[in-house]
Amino acid sequence: MSNIIKGKLLLVGAGVIITAIIIMLAIAGNPQNMALCIACFVRDTAGALYLQTNDKLQYVRPEIIGIAVGALIMAFAGREFKATAGSSPLTRFFLGFIVMVGALIFLGCPLRMVLRMSAGDLNAWVALVGFAGGILTGTLFLKKGFTLGRAQIVSKLEGLALPVVLVAILVLSIVTTVFAVSTSGPASAHAFIAVSIIGGLIFGAVAQRACLCFSGGIRDSFLIRDASRLIAIGVLLLGMIVYNVVTNNFKLSFDEQPIAHSEVLWNILGMYVVGFGSVLLGGCPLRQLVLAGNGSADSAVTVLGLFVGAAFAHNFGWASSASGTTQPGQIATVICIVALFGIAMLNLKTESKVS
Repeated sequence: MSNIIKGKLLLVGAGVIITAIIIMLAIAGNPQNMALCIACFVRDTAGALYLQTNDKLQYVRPEIIGIAVGALIMAFAGREFKATAGSSPLTRFFLGFIVMVGALIFLGCPLRMVLRMSAGDLNAWVALVGFAGGILTGTLFLKKGFTLGRAQIVSKLEGLALPVVLVAILVLSIVTTVFAVSTSGPASAHAFIAVSIIGGLIFGAVAQRACLCFSGGIRDSFLIRDASRLIAIGVLLLGMIVYNVVTNNFKLSFDEQPIAHSEVLWNILGMYVVGFGSVLLGGCPLRQLVLAGNGSADSAVTVLGLFVGAAFAHNFGWASSASGTTQPGQIATVICIVALFGIAMLNLKTESKVS
């Protein structure tokens, strides 16, 4: 069997496993159409840490910790763990911030976009246009020489810092009451802790092994005409459509979708920001979390940017809700788009001229 066929079978298997995990989390109590969302779960965790004060969005989501630790375990098992840092960390922090703002305008990361699509949410299908457009824009800058520089090998402690901190937060959330916990709203709906941890660990391990990335699959389609990385995502979409139809959760409409709004322009622009920013970062929010588990301190800084972005979005009224976007959120989205173009243009690699 050729390596190409083996690689595609690996992606099919990864798609089946992550679909099973998401179904398990949905059955176990995670919110409808949000059984696993990196942006929403980072937001909830930020709320639990009092970084944002919306009392309906505060809960330490074990899945987030599990994904990073699962990727770490798989990286060590495959001897792929490599502690690196130094690839424009501050720029990556701001890109993480920007990506989170875009995600909270749309109300979900690329993973949740696919889950919403599978439940018949036409707003998510519309947002896919913006996501793909953002990825295409980022790809054009890659072709023109965009780079954030090369990371350097650093001590293992640097690469382990974020996973260790996340584990400490999880332990404290289980054995103490120091963190906020919502009693109503989306964050109050969650699976049993053990189910969430196990699901996160397996998901992170599979995502690490299969190099799962929602923006990377589309980027490669544009950049090198290789759509193979979309296989696992396609399996997830089809599997979740079947699940939603069987459980009567499939509703093909724009209106009355769970934790969603139907403002077409801002759904498109929100995911445009996510797609564009993810390409500049080299991976979507899920991929950044996995890379942080792999030892990338730069991705760890990006994840911190996601947390701070979630805090700003909710504390300053930028985040959308089921009733729609806000004027501050619309202004923030436009500023984020301008900032992305600025970052992309200022980091174009130019050939040194010979006098």
